[in-house]
Amino acid sequence: MMQKKIKKLNVIYIYYKNQIKNFLNSIKDFSKILEYHRDWKRFSKMKTSESFKNIFPMPLLHDRTQFTKFDRHYFYQDIWAYKKIFESKNTSHVDVGSRGDFVGLLTAITEVTLIDIRPLRAQLDNLINKKGNILSMPFENDSITSLSCLHVAEHIGLGRYGDRIDPMGTKKAIKELSRVLALGGNLYFSLPIGEPKIFFNAHRIHSTAQILDYFSDLELVELSGVDDKGQFIIDVDRKVLDSCRYGSGLFWFTKKKI
Repeated sequence: MMQKKIKKLNVIYIYYKNQIKNFLNSIKDFSKILEYHRDWKRFSKMKTSESFKNIFPMPLLHDRTQFTKFDRHYFYQDIWAYKKIFESKNTSHVDVGSRGDFVGLLTAITEVTLIDIRPLRAQLDNLINKKGNILSMPFENDSITSLSCLHVAEHIGLGRYGDRIDPMGTKKAIKELSRVLALGGNLYFSLPIGEPKIFFNAHRIHSTAQILDYFSDLELVELSGVDDKGQFIIDVDRKVLDSCRYGSGLFWFTKKKI
């Protein structure tokens, strides 16, 4: 009973915290809109300005920052995986559901087959699009020598992308990746790491122990990651990732040859 009350209070706290944050952001946005209109007025009055009839409003209010913003999880994981795939010199690669930008860049160095429940409607040399489900991929056992799945498995089973609701979704996805990986093949895999939680229907957070247990039939070659401070760490200590609120674990696995 006490746990239910604590959980309910935590949900209420998060709700009102987000409402206050949204309110404060709206105040900031209002001041940015005023600043935008001042700039527009000043610009249109300059002698070298285009005719007023050719100036159209398109306020972009959140780009005037001290530093360029970027998503550290995706930025570092894509570079990490790209470098390893490049160094492997594989002539073909299979990716399951990773970011389109990452997949597109890979086609510059190898032939890429992309498996996704929502196919990428892009036409590129070296890109083969296949609509498919990570829980049932169209490959034989032990058939893929180079495989990646970056920030995907944590979503499986939560319905976010139109997949079927399944509490075991992430674990089943991992077993399917293990099944298709060839003996001696390489899998580059990532997802959020920290204290285990489910944010329905966004994503799950796992501990490193959970992921290593799910991949018990594979051998870990390297564990790198991004911590809560946004630091990219090669060969990171598992304790560092497990202590994160929302870290990113970058796992390089291989399947041992018998």
